Order: sequence, then C-alpha cells, then structure tokens
Amino acid sequence: MPNKPVLVTGATGYVGGRLVPKLLESGYRVRALGRSIAKLKGRPWASHPELELAQGDVLDVASLRQAASGCSAAFYLVHSMLADPKGFSDTDRQAAQNMVKAAAAGGLERIIYLGGLGSIEDPRLSHHLRSRYEVARILQSGPVPTTFLRAAMILGSGSASFEILRYLVDRLPVMTTPRWVDTWVQPIAITNVLNYLQGCLEHDETKGQTLDIGGPEVVSYRRLMEIYAEEAHLFKRLIIPLPVLTPRLSSYWIHLVTPVPASIARPLAEGLSNPVFCRDQRIRSIIPQELLDCRQTIRRALDRIQQQRVDTCWTDAGATVPPEWVYCGDTAYAGGTILELGYRITLKARPEAVWEPITKIGGTTGWYFGNYLWHLRGWLDRLLGGIGYRGGRRHPTELRIGDALDFWRVLEIEPGRRLLLLAEMKLPGEAILEFRLRPVDQDQTELEQVARFLPRGLGGIVYWYSLYPFHKWIYQGMLEALAQASGQPIVSGPEMITGKPKRR
Repeated sequence: MPNKPVLVTGATGYVGGRLVPKLLESGYRVRALGRSIAKLKGRPWASHPELELAQGDVLDVASLRQAASGCSAAFYLVHSMLADPKGFSDTDRQAAQNMVKAAAAGGLERIIYLGGLGSIEDPRLSHHLRSRYEVARILQSGPVPTTFLRAAMILGSGSASFEILRYLVDRLPVMTTPRWVDTWVQPIAITNVLNYLQGCLEHDETKGQTLDIGGPEVVSYRRLMEIYAEEAHLFKRLIIPLPVLTPRLSSYWIHLVTPVPASIARPLAEGLSNPVFCRDQRIRSIIPQELLDCRQTIRRALDRIQQQRVDTCWTDAGATVPPEWVYCGDTAYAGGTILELGYRITLKARPEAVWEPITKIGGTTGWYFGNYLWHLRGWLDRLLGGIGYRGGRRHPTELRIGDALDFWRVLEIEPGRRLLLLAEMKLPGEAILEFRLRPVDQDQTELEQVARFLPRGLGGIVYWYSLYPFHKWIYQGMLEALAQASGQPIVSGPEMITGKPKRR
C-alpha cells in the first residue's frame, strides 16, 4: 500500500460513506473530505487509526488544495442534484475546475471519477448526464490522469434509485407510468461499484481511461419493478404506460408517492428516458469480480433494510452546519427576532435513563404525542413541494450527526446531554428543536425542550403567532409523553421556561 493517503471527496455521501471503510479495511490510509467535521466524526469509521478527517468544500479551492496536499490519489464522488439545469451545470463545472487545480498542486498521481452512462451524441441526453460528461472532460483535461467510470442505475439499500423503486412498487398495486418504463438499463450493485472504484487504485491499466461499469444483465424498468415485487413477496403489479407523463410530471408523482423529493426525482426522471448500458466491457477483464444480477441485488438490499443495517442513505446529503443565529448570545446588533417556546420537566432518574427515549424519537417510534398531526404536517409539506415525512430515520435507536429524522436533520449530539435538530420542511423562516438534559442532584434530572424560530418577514411572524396556541399544546404534551416513555417518576413539571421574543 502507498504511504500517502488516498483522498475521498464526498466522504459522507451514499457512495463515499461506503468506500471509506472499504479502503480502510483493505489497508489504505484515507483522508476523508466533508463540509462538516462534526458530520465526519459521527461516522462509525471516524476513529480508525489510518483515517484523517479534512473539512472543506469542492467549491472552495483553497480548502480543496489543502485536502489534496500529500495524497497519492483522489476519488471524486461529488455532484449536484439540483433541478435547475444552469444552476447545477455551473456548480459542477466550478467544482471540477477546482479539483483539477488542487490535484495538480498536490502532485496527485491519479483521480478516479464516478459518473453516468449514456451516449453524448444522443440529442435527448438529460441535462444531468450531459453535465457528468462535462465534469469528466474537465477532469481529464488536467495534468493528473483521470479515470472516468460510467455507471447507470446504482442499486443498493438506501440509494435514491432503489428507494424510488421500492416505494413505487410497495405502495402502488396499479401504476400509470411514462413510456420510459420500457427503456433499457444496466443496473449495477453498490458492492460491485465499490470493488471497481478500489480496483482502479490497484490497476494502472485504468489510469486516464474511460470505462463502463454495469451488472451482468440489461433489463427494462418494468422488469425491475416485476423482480422487486417478486422478491418483496407482493402481488403482481399492473403497469400502464402513458405517453402524456413528462419527466416533470413523473418527478411530481415520485415526490408524492416516495420519500425522494421532486428536486432530486426530476433529474433522475429525466435520465430514465435514455437507454443506458455498457458499450465497453474492458473493465471486466482488468478488475474481475462476481457481478450481482438484479434479483440478487434487490434481495440483498431488502435483507439489509429488514436487518436495519443500511450503512449509508441518499438522505445523508443535507445541511449539518447550525444557522448562525443559533449562537446569538452576543449578536443583538445583527437585528431580527428569535421566537422561542420551551418547557422543562424534572424526573427522578439519572440522565442516561432519560436520554434513551430521546434517541428513539421519530421514525417508527414517532414523536410521542400527536403522531397523526406530525404525519399530517408531513403530508402538507409534501403537497407544498417540501420533503415531507421522508423515510423516517436511518436506524431505530442510533443517531449520528447529519442523520435525516423525518423532516428534521440532526445538527449536534452530546450523548446523555443534548440533541439539536434543524427543520427541513417548508417554513417562512428557520426552525430548530433542542433537547437538553441537566443533572439536578444524584438522582434527579431536568429535561428541557426548546423550539426556536427565526421568521422570514411578516409571513413568518404571522405563521408563528397563529400557530402559537397549537405549538404550546403539542410541545407540552410531547415533553410529558417523552418523560413518561422513560419510565421514570416525574418530580415536577412540565412548566414553561420561555416564550418571549429574543432580539438578536
């Protein structure tokens, strides 16, 4: 193994989050790059002795140069999934140019980039697939040899493509679909993708090459749905293609039926009309491995979901930096109003006994009080174009920074002491929800729950005060139910501890 570390950009993403531990297990030194050190530290592999954590952004060339310095190679696993073609094209272009500069300055020996399949000569090629080609062209135009791996649909527990397939087939016994349901695709299992990525470090024949990677079979999306239904032991689904369903309409339909929001579903839906299969099989002889077929891949993904062993998920991408106003203790000069509502309850228990139900909040456990109202809020958010209730949570009892929690995002965790969540639903402002534990004496613990809201304009203020009586009821009931779920005696409370506007 080389003495220099290997840089993995997008280390907390779906592919990067699985590649890092694989490389470490194989004996590589790894430098994991992410926008949030706290999010990186929350990963189960963060304490590995051969791992370095680096905070940076591919859009910040200085931080990218620093991360690449001293590395032997880099995996480029970042890309934009915005719905606006101009927005994501400009973002991807700038990020790729920064990578070229950072790789050259750092003296890297190679870059390995994971992009998409499809024919660049196809005039109907989606904007996102076309952008992937442009990124590859930029990377390969630099002085550092770049390997471009082209993949179609990546299947595995937690991938956006698999989640769309899973929820559509699970929830709809009768499906009206666009004509792309009969488009040919060559899916590949995430396991095989990771083997190819690592293999490119170990085979110089791949350096600077463009190589297609795919599974052992080419199937239609209709056939994929049929295989999924069979493996999930569902009745055969009736699939009715309709010529009037455009990619935009398809993305809205996916948005309503699955946890994947329209902003992500639309670029994926646009690419579904393009046949994507391998035209070049060279990599099979360079990096031989057992390729999983669609049935094997779907069966494995379902097993991991049932066993609650989903290592990474498409929801891992998300904001993990607390808004500036969260730390507003001495910034009154900045202006604005932070609206707060909090309650406190005291329990005859040690903090660890009270902490346990907090870690289970959301997902299948629910929010302990008014669960039907939380679900209703999620459906309303979904109808307004927001993320809605999403897919619950990654694990029923384990939380880590960056986790999606229904329509919240975990920002900070201090085990046994504090949990901070950021609202990701559509709101006329920004909202956080915080849980704090404070020992009162040797056998008593104080549990505080505080909601804070920074309104955006008059609409945000009207929103807060119009729902204020409802929020008082739901948050007080929630705190009391949370205390009862701990199974510990209540000494006092719940009592309101805040409710007045705070200037920032």
